[in-house]
Amino acid sequence: MNVFVHPGRHRVALFVRHGVLPIEAGIVHRLFGRVRGADGLPLYEVATCALEPGVVTTDADSDLTLNVRHGPEALEEADTVILPAAQEDYVERPHDPIRPDLAAALRRIGERTRIASICSGAFVLAAAGILDGCRVTTHWMSAGYFRAMYPHIDLDPDVLYTDNGRVLTSAGVASGIDLSLHMIRTDHGAAVANEVARNTVVPPHRDGGQAQYIRLPVPAPERSATARARAWAQEHLYLQPSLADMAERESMSVRTFTRRFRQETGLSPGRWITQRKLDLARRLLEGSDLSVDRIADRAGFGTAASLRQHMQTELGVSPSAYRRTFRGTAPDPASP
Repeated sequence: MNVFVHPGRHRVALFVRHGVLPIEAGIVHRLFGRVRGADGLPLYEVATCALEPGVVTTDADSDLTLNVRHGPEALEEADTVILPAAQEDYVERPHDPIRPDLAAALRRIGERTRIASICSGAFVLAAAGILDGCRVTTHWMSAGYFRAMYPHIDLDPDVLYTDNGRVLTSAGVASGIDLSLHMIRTDHGAAVANEVARNTVVPPHRDGGQAQYIRLPVPAPERSATARARAWAQEHLYLQPSLADMAERESMSVRTFTRRFRQETGLSPGRWITQRKLDLARRLLEGSDLSVDRIADRAGFGTAASLRQHMQTELGVSPSAYRRTFRGTAPDPASP
């Protein structure tokens, strides 16, 4: 009997274990379940599975249980497998070698199936060897433990999520929202992901990474010291705002501004600007008839060649190919 019953929809298997965090399971169902095509029909089908069908307990902070209908056979049929965190991930004991039943279940995942972890779910993928050669992240509180256990894996504890193509990881708990929206954006474009974010009342893209959430030895400032410069840059991307321009807006030296900017967003000003330019270029490619040259100018890349280079580097696709892929989606009402 097939787990997934709607042919043509992207099949997402949510693989839960005892001690699962309920919010992380809910994130996947809520966000992927809200995605609709131009005909109004769902584009994803989400099925929850476990090592064995039946009642799965949640973490110690919750008295909820999940009645899971499917076993690991769902992993064989899925196009995407998502592994949320579980209470056992926080027990300070080696996960390597991985439990035989869990390893056997993960081996059922197809070679081309997309695999993503939320929070400490990355520990399980690491123990299974799935993260070897990847740039990954996990909850910042677990970063030191992860490095001690898997020193050969490239861990970046400052970002909200990482995308290695087939394998993706996200930081703590709510960053599962960022990762899910990123996958939806990758599959169906920015307009569709933005609509899901709007309906869920969450930002379609959060600035910076989890570095901004790490406890600091000094109190955080009462207000953002770089917000005015960021708002101005966002509205004037076509002017190709420089670091000096932004620092001047806040009456700071370039050095001080750069330091404060990174503290508040987790990114360098240059990296932040590039992300905002790409966001605007993608919206214009999806929702306007402007030429690639005009879009490059509007988004602050200056030339079509520069836009092509950045999109190829960041997204692995040219502007024309991106437009062909996502042009069928509804225009984003927020597009200029």
